[in-house]
Amino acid sequence: MRFLSLAGRRLAAALPALIIILASLFLLLQLAPGDTVDALVAQIGGGDPSMIEELRRHYALDQSTSVRLGDYLWRLVHLDLGYSAIYGKPVVDVILDRLPATLLLMGSALALSFAAGMALGIIAARRVNRWPDTLISTLGLVFYATPSFWFGLMGIFVFAIYLGWLPAGGFGTIGGGLSGWRHVLDIAWYLTLPTLTLALIFLATYLRIMRASMLEVSTLDFVRTARAKGLSDTAVVARHILRNALLPMVTLIGLQAGTMLGGSVVVESVFSLPGLGRLAYESVMQRDLNTLLGVVFVSALLVIAINFIVDLLYARLDPRINQGH
Repeated sequence: MRFLSLAGRRLAAALPALIIILASLFLLLQLAPGDTVDALVAQIGGGDPSMIEELRRHYALDQSTSVRLGDYLWRLVHLDLGYSAIYGKPVVDVILDRLPATLLLMGSALALSFAAGMALGIIAARRVNRWPDTLISTLGLVFYATPSFWFGLMGIFVFAIYLGWLPAGGFGTIGGGLSGWRHVLDIAWYLTLPTLTLALIFLATYLRIMRASMLEVSTLDFVRTARAKGLSDTAVVARHILRNALLPMVTLIGLQAGTMLGGSVVVESVFSLPGLGRLAYESVMQRDLNTLLGVVFVSALLVIAINFIVDLLYARLDPRINQGH
């Protein structure tokens, strides 16, 4: 199939970009003061020079930057992300422990922002220049201009401290011994505030794109033809306008995947979520190079996978892609 060939070429093109990102980050981190051994020595309260030198040999930090970079890329070919000296176990195990929280947060925030943004964008477009359009557009501007950490802190103050409706942070009831659906609902309860915090900014973008796309498509010739045939306004919107207006929305999912991963760093820190974003922050502070590079590697794979899924959805909405146009 032509589309599968196109998708294969895009995945192949993403591989050099992934290598360049990892190599650039590796070299950039060499310019930062301190390394893993410095962080370990600081944790134990100091050490003599001979012990520090032995630790540097043990973690291969006494080798040149080019040798270490080549060794890292070679291990990466074999899907070996190395060992975390700070956490005391393989980087793969550290990331697998943190990955579910990030995937749940991103998935729920993306679904909420996309669905709500699409619905509000449709309402604003169908009531253009009226009070619903003005209200929705104003709210979208407020959501877009407000920092996510402020939403998080205000959410904690109002819904967790003042009203006591939702937990202020965490990823589940500690020592609750829950299982099955009760465990799922408990995690969903703890993810409510973080999901709303992360989704609001992206919701603002989606509703503005959906509104503009709906207004643009509604002026095209095939829409006027559909109206001239006597179709109801609801049928025209559902069958003709909506499908074409969704194309920019679907494209935006792929473009914002990396942005949402970056935003999760702030949200996970505010709500103490054990996710990749918080792990990346901790790795930077503790100079854990292997873990940080592993987080970047997995994050890049997630972005590539999301863009691949977007390609599938785009081809479903626009059959011209399968025809090679």
